[in-house]
Amino acid sequence: SLQGCPSPLLCPFPTLAMEFTVIDYSIFVLLLVLSSAIGLFYALSGDRQRTVQEFLLANRNMSFLPVALSLLATFQSAVAILGVPAEIFRSGTEYWFLGCSYLLGLLIPAHIFIPVFYRLRITSTYEYLELRFNKTVRVFGTITFIFQMVIYMGVVLYAPALALNAVTGFDLWSAVLTMGLVCTLYTTLGGLKAVIWTDVFQTLVMFAGQLAVIIVGAQRVGGMARVWHLADKEGKISGIDLDPDPFERHTFWTLAVGGVFMMLSLYGVNQAQVQRYLSARSEQEAKLSCYAVFPCQQIVLCLSCLTGLVMFVYNQEHPLAPNQRHSSPDQLVLYFVMDVLQDLPGLPGLFVACLFSGSLSTISSAFNSLATVTMEDLVRPHCPGLSESRATLLSKLLALGYGLLCLGMAYVSSMLGPVLQAAISIFGMVGGPLLGLFCLGMFFPCANPTGAITGLLAGLAMAFWVGIGGLLHNMRAAEAPPPPNGTALPAVGNLTTILTTTLLAPTPTPQSPTGLQKFYSLSYMWYSAHNSTTVILVGLLVSLLTGESAVDPRTIYPVLPRLLCCLPQKYRQRLCCGVTFPAQSNGVGNGLAPPGLQEEEEGQGYIRAAGAPTYALQETSF
Repeated sequence: SLQGCPSPLLCPFPTLAMEFTVIDYSIFVLLLVLSSAIGLFYALSGDRQRTVQEFLLANRNMSFLPVALSLLATFQSAVAILGVPAEIFRSGTEYWFLGCSYLLGLLIPAHIFIPVFYRLRITSTYEYLELRFNKTVRVFGTITFIFQMVIYMGVVLYAPALALNAVTGFDLWSAVLTMGLVCTLYTTLGGLKAVIWTDVFQTLVMFAGQLAVIIVGAQRVGGMARVWHLADKEGKISGIDLDPDPFERHTFWTLAVGGVFMMLSLYGVNQAQVQRYLSARSEQEAKLSCYAVFPCQQIVLCLSCLTGLVMFVYNQEHPLAPNQRHSSPDQLVLYFVMDVLQDLPGLPGLFVACLFSGSLSTISSAFNSLATVTMEDLVRPHCPGLSESRATLLSKLLALGYGLLCLGMAYVSSMLGPVLQAAISIFGMVGGPLLGLFCLGMFFPCANPTGAITGLLAGLAMAFWVGIGGLLHNMRAAEAPPPPNGTALPAVGNLTTILTTTLLAPTPTPQSPTGLQKFYSLSYMWYSAHNSTTVILVGLLVSLLTGESAVDPRTIYPVLPRLLCCLPQKYRQRLCCGVTFPAQSNGVGNGLAPPGLQEEEEGQGYIRAAGAPTYALQETSF
């Protein structure tokens, strides 16, 4: 049945003849009811979301554990729940080495980005760009982020619902509308505190759903030891590939080093994550949340990889029906799950709840972060006299508006068809340049506003050139007949296929690519590193050509003084552009306002006092 499918192109595969039981539907409804109840609870308790700081930053009073689980859930979307097992099923366990990047990818934010952001007492990440450069750079960064998230949030809502509809017949638009409206409800009513606590609840549901699939699936094929043995026998347990070639899709270096830059773009400078750090009750709690999310990330990666291995072995012993064998990878995951769990009432519903928990946690974070940057970066600077009550009401209306926009984007996603692959890739393309912009400002005192804007534009141009060019190149290659002993990729037809193949980037490599074709074959794991490096190099070059500008030392992390410690003082001073970094200063180490600055109670950042205050920065240990 293709009931609810917007077009045959997007849903070319027949659905599995399976009906959900009352227990399955009850578990799914329970997920939505409890998520809504958390939002209502925080709307009616405490200060009842009456201030901007409470609505957008949870009153800066969260402990590290819920913040850590919320950090985990924010980008653990349904795409990853479906995509990573499909990647392991298709290519083996090499993707597992991505876990090696998590250590630096979380330590660097904990010891560099969090101290700088937290001590500035900002609400929006892009406030930092105004303190470091000027208001124009801040607006450029904000608009880039809004563009990135608006496109992403509709698809992350629509894609899993479409895959589920294609496999189980679960009504497509009923699922999309129900999830979108419930998410909008608890985000608008309960603010960031409701978003964080629903993330905690939804993370536990995701763990439960994945564990159920692994345990039942492994039991059906003789236990996990047999799963590992058969997977190893079939060559699915990968060794360490130390090939340094950046054009190889997955190697140890690609995953362990390129993955660090990808992690930094998500956990270092993305507004959805930084907002959670800033909601912690202290800088130490914010750092602890980064430490705590590390083992959680490893557990999630292990569960996804084990799901893929169990799925592979199960498929060897229980082959799919002929009309299911050519399904897209994400649909294969759902076929496997529904086949394994179909005679256990309640467990299919648990996995559906697990899948939709991934979507809810991601889009609720998108709503809240978009409302924050719109309020703090675009509305407040132009309405300085806005009262606290009006600002809070406007923030809630912005969250509501973005929720409705998400439903609109889900509808647009259903109309895009194959063009959607380029739209989805934008999320990954924009992360690298934004990371480069923040690194340019934080690590290089000589960078000026002109260099920052030019570097950002150059990084975005490079990202779109390589990204879109690579997508078109891969789509043309996918249409060509497969080489001898090769495997044809699934047709770019199903929306979730597009999303999964974009984020996991299965690249059909042509024989002996040359020129631009070789350039377009760059592994997707290096995109963030490549694009952020472009921003830094172009930004530095333009800054050196256009001259220095005034720098607030609070916005600089003192990397250069440490790297240049062996040089004479006059050369160090010149290379640091005259910025001094005293080892100690009163109050800054405790996150208090430096001398000459007063802190706003609403958490809008520091206001410069009259006169010329002396800024000082305490170095943080790494």
